Amino acid sequence: MAIDGSEITQLLKAWSAGDETAIERLTPLVYDRLRRLASHYVRRERAGLTLQRTALVHEAYVRLIEGADIDWQDRGHFFAVASQVMRRILVDAARARGAEKRGGQLECAIDASAADVDTIAAPGSDRALDLCALDDALTSLARLDPRRAQVIELRFFGGLTVEETADVLQASSQTVMRDWKTARRWLARELRRA
Repeated sequence: MAIDGSEITQLLKAWSAGDETAIERLTPLVYDRLRRLASHYVRRERAGLTLQRTALVHEAYVRLIEGADIDWQDRGHFFAVASQVMRRILVDAARARGAEKRGGQLECAIDASAADVDTIAAPGSDRALDLCALDDALTSLARLDPRRAQVIELRFFGGLTVEETADVLQASSQTVMRDWKTARRWLARELRRA
């Protein structure tokens, strides 16, 4: 089902302006996309672990709805915030799981041989430390280059394609690919140093 970006934008603006019925009309338009975003990451998680796609989507959606005072700009803004929310949920779950296993605070460190964004495992896996280290490195990247950090966040945590990321960021696909490659190299270097 194709998402009508202008309809989503209108509903988001109506919701921001206080129209309570807008959220009811918005939900079916964005829910499938949110499930796709969650699927990208959770699909690598082993069966039986705590954080499943539906739970991630529901938790993210609840947090987004609670953020009703956000002045939504457009659908790209919505999906960018949704990716950030999912990132926070995933990282928080990874930190909690790691802390549980270790009986205290989770120290984020990564095996230097695994310092590649594409090989970071799901938060419920044995590599929760990797996710935490990626989050720390991504936070550092955001201070240096917010757009490149957002490209990683949208593509890695959000599961968006290059074209979808370009649409959200209102940039060309070539710019997104260039940012993706540069940011991945920077993150790999940071993760190896961690």
